[in-house]
Amino acid sequence: MPWDRNQMAARAAQELQDGYYVNLGIGIPTLVANHIPAGVEVTLQSENGMLGIGPFPYEDEIDPDLINAGKQTISELPSTSYFGSADSFAMIRGGHIDLTVLGAMEISEKGDIANWMIPGKMIKGMGGAMDLVAGVKKIIVVMDHCAKDGSPKFIPGCSLPLTGTNVVDMIITDLAVFHRADHDSPFELIELAPGVSAEDVAAKTTAHYDVAV
Repeated sequence: MPWDRNQMAARAAQELQDGYYVNLGIGIPTLVANHIPAGVEVTLQSENGMLGIGPFPYEDEIDPDLINAGKQTISELPSTSYFGSADSFAMIRGGHIDLTVLGAMEISEKGDIANWMIPGKMIKGMGGAMDLVAGVKKIIVVMDHCAKDGSPKFIPGCSLPLTGTNVVDMIITDLAVFHRADHDSPFELIELAPGVSAEDVAAKTTAHYDVAV
């Protein structure tokens, strides 16, 4: 069976390391906050000005003034600090964030990412994605393997406006995990969701990649 959204987020959380500063994009990546492995201490950063984000609150714990960049209510920690967006983006652009988990509409076999707009559709703004892919040390993308119309999202070259070129280090979909050792190497299929075969993945992928499973 393919992984569901929470299982994809839990798989991404396995990549967190003790002491990391981590930024989580909107959508599935926000769920990573609920799956941080026991014994691993990470500090979550939100580009709207918050350092130290706790898990999503229960209904009786909601504070409408505490939101992440995706406008979702979140919780704070005893160590949480607040600051303006200028300082937040200085952290990102200055290379002080170790890892970001982002969603995407398309990923190319060369590690290009398109995740900020679809031409002709209304958008709220660019957000921080372009800064994140340029300034953060490691980029993980979590997304459905195929679009709603069944078309592949891991493809030879992106057709949508690019967020960044040759920046993605790992792709986690509902079917599989792809990783590359560096930005000069091809992606490798390194893990399959339970019950999913390498043939299933190949049938729904047009990008070229190596197989290590």
